[in-house]
Amino acid sequence: MRLHALLVLLPSALAFQIQFPFKVSELFSSKTLSTHVEEADISTTHRVAIIGAGAGGSSAAFWISKAKERFGLDVEIDVYEQSDYIGGRSTIVYPYNDSSLPELELGASIFVEANKNLWRASDEFNLTRRNFREENYETGIWDGEELLFSFTGGWWDTAKLIWRYGIFSPKRVDAYVASMIKQILLLYSSASPKWDNITNLSTHLGWTENLNSTTAEYLAKQGVSEKYTNEVVEAATRVNYGQNVRSLHALEGAVSMAGTGANGIAGGNFQLFEQFLNRSGANVYLNTPVSSIAQKSSTSHLWSVKSARGTLNYKAVILAAPFHSAGIAVPESISEQVKPQPYIHLHVTLLATTAPTPNPEYFSLPPTSPAPRMVLTTTQGGKNTPEFNSLSYHGLVREGEWAVKIFSAERISDEWLSNMFQGKVGWVLRKEWDAYTENPPTLEFPPVKLDTGFYYVNSFEPFISTMETETVSSRNIVELMLNDEFNSSICGRTISESNENVSDDSQQPTTANDSPNFVFGWDC
Repeated sequence: MRLHALLVLLPSALAFQIQFPFKVSELFSSKTLSTHVEEADISTTHRVAIIGAGAGGSSAAFWISKAKERFGLDVEIDVYEQSDYIGGRSTIVYPYNDSSLPELELGASIFVEANKNLWRASDEFNLTRRNFREENYETGIWDGEELLFSFTGGWWDTAKLIWRYGIFSPKRVDAYVASMIKQILLLYSSASPKWDNITNLSTHLGWTENLNSTTAEYLAKQGVSEKYTNEVVEAATRVNYGQNVRSLHALEGAVSMAGTGANGIAGGNFQLFEQFLNRSGANVYLNTPVSSIAQKSSTSHLWSVKSARGTLNYKAVILAAPFHSAGIAVPESISEQVKPQPYIHLHVTLLATTAPTPNPEYFSLPPTSPAPRMVLTTTQGGKNTPEFNSLSYHGLVREGEWAVKIFSAERISDEWLSNMFQGKVGWVLRKEWDAYTENPPTLEFPPVKLDTGFYYVNSFEPFISTMETETVSSRNIVELMLNDEFNSSICGRTISESNENVSDDSQQPTTANDSPNFVFGWDC
């Protein structure tokens, strides 16, 4: 059993997968237009509109640029972003608004080596990865009344863990996560399927039961003890997705446990997405919300995109933002295809404190006994629901002062913070946002292709929701779009020629004889 992997898992899970940026690089300021543009005829120029400049939209532009670079494809890319920054749900803030202090990610802040697109991008773009190993503080699991378990990773903690949970439950969860990662890696091989239906993709990967079961139900069938699921696994699902093991589907439950070896980009992960766009050659329009998307005519197969720039016509449109919260008017024939998608409403509280640990008395510990610097939570056991999802120290702000991040379902008051950190609170920043999709068991997903020439990147979110999988979804959509509209592909072959599209439930995953460093899209 890989107990070391288990013991480092919970601390690394505290840096969950999505985030919100505030800061914008001046890199794109020269491309931001505020002038009105009249409706244009693009019959002689192939143009593609991408709505959203987060992980999905920025990488979509990059994948298109690969086809332009390799095969001289004549496509111009316009990226529309309603905010004034690049990165979507990815950003940094500075304590006390002082950029001389270490930055903090406001939301999701990690990726791992199995996230091959982001890992490769950090190498290709010469960005420095920062490992979170140094933040492996003592971790505790709190049920609202009692600190159930805490550990730092020593041999005695390993013995306590085995005593409490046994050997087989950690081993079985570890095996489940490993099998999930192995299947995901198929999506980076030269034999990666191309899909226009996520339900069929799930069948292709052998994940029908995982998606049709809650995390608790699925793990019980695998022989994992209820105690281990309720305490350890739920601690991970609550910090990563704000959902409990009895509501979250089992595939996302496995993803929430796969944080070992967590890395981020020094200076902020948003730099990955800025670089995707910078290297794509796309025209990027910040502060430019799109108000409507409509077909120009039933025969032209062009799409009219209306924004502050005016109305422009496009050969294809890629929507890389949540469909219902984007506020874009579309034809009824399209809107009726996408069911409303609930999101988890999350409160993020960042603060600086000179208290070396949280208040031990809050956790029913003696006043002289230091509390863990990372506290994860479970709703299974205690009579009182925990007041937060997670509380974690994130390194020094400066000597004698630490940064802390708290995720919660409700707003954390100043009085609560004062009690938790014994009156030693300095800077505080609060952010309230719809952080991630609710992911209950389901085999129904939004369409990947909404209409001829109209594609939806965020259709992948209810399946797996991470920064990385948005780049995987966008690569697949660019493949479909290039095949449909330009008889091309990122690697120069059409889908019909590759004969690898997931079109029915009978196909099974295939493997490719690729080199260990091969990443489809980056490599061909």
